[in-house]
Amino acid sequence: MDWNYLLWRFDGRIGRRTFWIGFMTVGLIEFACHLAAQSLDQDRLSSIISLAFGYPEFAILAKRGHDRNMTTWVPAAFYAYSALIDFMFVIGAAGTQDDPSSLVVLLTIPWIVFALALLVELGLRKGTSGPNRYGPDPLAPTAITHRNGPTGNGSL
Repeated sequence: MDWNYLLWRFDGRIGRRTFWIGFMTVGLIEFACHLAAQSLDQDRLSSIISLAFGYPEFAILAKRGHDRNMTTWVPAAFYAYSALIDFMFVIGAAGTQDDPSSLVVLLTIPWIVFALALLVELGLRKGTSGPNRYGPDPLAPTAITHRNGPTGNGSL
């Protein structure tokens, strides 16, 4: 698995297996960082951690969305919405994790619905069969080509 491609680029497509491996790995590392921030009793630090992990998570979701023939704008809207909620905590406008403001509660409810819809759409549903506008099918068998041609003996 090419982790550099998976975490930092937005082009191409990935299948469900790659999506779950990448998303769970990043999610577990993020969770560990959130535990460390909570042990320091730092709500703002926890929100900054969420913002920092947003880029690789967005890259994973965008590529998986491409496999479903979904425009990048859908996961972008989700992460913009997430960033808004996190930013409210960073600037102190959201209350605390234990006592959030009414505005944050109102914003969080539709965010949860959006997150669950994306989870089902990207994590459980099969990708588009065959090539689409974002690239070849990640599950399609690929021909192995060697430097000297398919047979490796210099002949084509």
